[in-house]
Amino acid sequence: MQLRRYFGMALKYIDIGANLTDPMFQGCYGGSQKHKADLDIVLERAWQQGLQKMIITAGCLKDVDESLELASKDERLFTTVGTHPTRCDEFLADPEDYYTQLRSKIEANKEKVVAVGECGLDYDRLHFCGQETQRQYFEKQLDLAAEFGLPLFLHMRNAAEDFMAILERNRAKLEACGGGVVHSFTGTLEEAQSILAFGGLYIGINGCSLKTEENAEVVRQLPNDRIMLETDCPWCGIRPSHAGHKHVVTKFPTVKKKEKWTAESLVDGRCEPCQIGQVLEAIAGLKQEPKEKLAEIYYQNTVDLFFSPKKNN
Repeated sequence: MQLRRYFGMALKYIDIGANLTDPMFQGCYGGSQKHKADLDIVLERAWQQGLQKMIITAGCLKDVDESLELASKDERLFTTVGTHPTRCDEFLADPEDYYTQLRSKIEANKEKVVAVGECGLDYDRLHFCGQETQRQYFEKQLDLAAEFGLPLFLHMRNAAEDFMAILERNRAKLEACGGGVVHSFTGTLEEAQSILAFGGLYIGINGCSLKTEENAEVVRQLPNDRIMLETDCPWCGIRPSHAGHKHVVTKFPTVKKKEKWTAESLVDGRCEPCQIGQVLEAIAGLKQEPKEKLAEIYYQNTVDLFFSPKKNN
């Protein structure tokens, strides 16, 4: 099936955060099947819009198995291996066995695993996992990154003080793994500056990073050599209510009702990797800089962290 390209000469992108194993890409929303599985169409649309590579986000052992299977089918797909802070309770039944399983999956799939994560702290959703458990197993996963020389794919929500304290006392491990990226950043400028004070850390920007005027002002002030692009699909699209939306030029045919799905249309509320160009447009508009220039910088930042020949993966 030939899919249409929606803007001119496609720029080059790497999506550092794509939740491609989410049921929405199988046409299932909230446990209900609304349309046929369309991940193959979603991926083809992304490649046509300039995506060169995608990193699938894994947040638990089950996610890792699914993402590795998916990545094995396409040389442009890669994955993280780790446990999201809201899933760290999964360690508790047998912490060493769980850790060993994560380690084994990295060991057996070095050509496809490009980061340890998604790991970090999330104090906005403590009903899923308590603070102490999150802190303990965030820190434990730093051992994995250091052992394999893999960068970190990091999550931080309303937990900056503890997050930075853990990184600070593990500086040697951070240096051993080559750094990482704090993805889906929505924090303050001061928090961003604290992150960037660690020389090897980058900040990942998606639609959620461009939601409010305060968010947008933070992004405007971030140094270009420390930014990476992501969609966090199927979440974090740039909505019309978002501060960054006024800078978006590229639009896609979209259906409002999931049951009205067509191969040529996006589903309203389900973000796709092809929309990464909208994130770039919003940043370029905020910074008043050419998107072509920024695309090249952000692409190279991502290659340097995740795909450099010096990495041990």
